[in-house]
Amino acid sequence: MHAIRQYEFGSPEKLRYEELPDPSPASDQVRIAVEASGVHLIDTAIRNGEGPEYYARPELPMVPGREVAGVVEAVGAGTDESWADRRVVAHLGLASGGYAAKALAPAAALHEIPARLDADAAVAMIGTGRTATAILDTAALRAEDVVLVTAAAGGLGALFIQAARNAGASVVGVSGGTEKTERVRDLGATAAVDYLSPDWPERVRDALQGREVSVVLDGVGGELGRQALELLEPGGRMLVFGWSSGGPTKLTTMDIFTRSLTVTSGFGPDIGSPDRKRELEARALAQAAAGHLVPLISRFPLADAAAAHRALESRATVGKAVLIP
Repeated sequence: MHAIRQYEFGSPEKLRYEELPDPSPASDQVRIAVEASGVHLIDTAIRNGEGPEYYARPELPMVPGREVAGVVEAVGAGTDESWADRRVVAHLGLASGGYAAKALAPAAALHEIPARLDADAAVAMIGTGRTATAILDTAALRAEDVVLVTAAAGGLGALFIQAARNAGASVVGVSGGTEKTERVRDLGATAAVDYLSPDWPERVRDALQGREVSVVLDGVGGELGRQALELLEPGGRMLVFGWSSGGPTKLTTMDIFTRSLTVTSGFGPDIGSPDRKRELEARALAQAAAGHLVPLISRFPLADAAAAHRALESRATVGKAVLIP
């Protein structure tokens, strides 16, 4: 089989497209003939050897990749044989062999792909969709809300815009560049604003015509996150779920106190529970199968995994990056 292998930490060029032996499933595992592999911004940090503190640095050499979808072609000893030949999707965990034409997955991690869902959409929902569902649970959006979404053309942002509109809320999508701004508008955002314009906060105010932002969903942090925070109305709430800019939004107790703001983690206290993760995955897949949430996808050939990483790091992707073997 062909796969991406990494022998040392560093730049995207450390990702090598090679031919490797087919992996053999162990007890309670299956082997999946991969049709789509998910790529995440965290993958780029792991590749650099600078992954989040809560992840142990993987041993090298490794085959990266945390999310796969495809058809079960072999089952290991002790595994339910009814999984054979079924279309499945699984979240594999850290750097667990997903960038490959064939991948191993624990049977306990498998979800059957709904009949109406393509493999690349399933991959988008098993990871990014799972995260989005957890954040939306915490946000509890209402029809009277005015929601500001940063990185609105990203994998999470695109889902947030759709969910906000489904709730009847008004939603402003903030993204970088003309192409991304148009994609955000196409998703149904009430307003789409390009944050590359220095006066983008004022453009948000103009677009809202006197209404104020009641909820911010932010995974960018840094200066952009701070500007989004300052757009919140008194009593507004901000859900933080990352800082792709490289640093978290700076705020103080006085920011919260003087305007009665609520600033919280978007993930919820039980996000680390395996049962909770599995429940979120199932709900995300069901939402996509029903057409309520449609992931945006940027596709790359498996051999071009390095290009996918470069595109993510330069914020050139739209939606979820997916590798196709």
